[in-house]
Amino acid sequence: MTDPLDKATSRAPPTLGEGCLSRYDPEALVLEDGADFNGAAELWRQLQQAPEAPTGTPKK
Repeated sequence: MTDPLDKATSRAPPTLGEGCLSRYDPEALVLEDGADFNGAAELWRQLQQAPEAPTGTPKK
């Protein structure tokens, strides 16, 4: 990296698919891209077990 301004830019990871089916290539994602999903499965289980918020008219 010889250009000092090159450090100030960001690049999106490679993508797969086209148009509406375009998505980031999971094989190309690294931790620096914010691709750490270690707790995602546990969070999903917790959210599925959480009671729903009551809907309807508020109490007076």
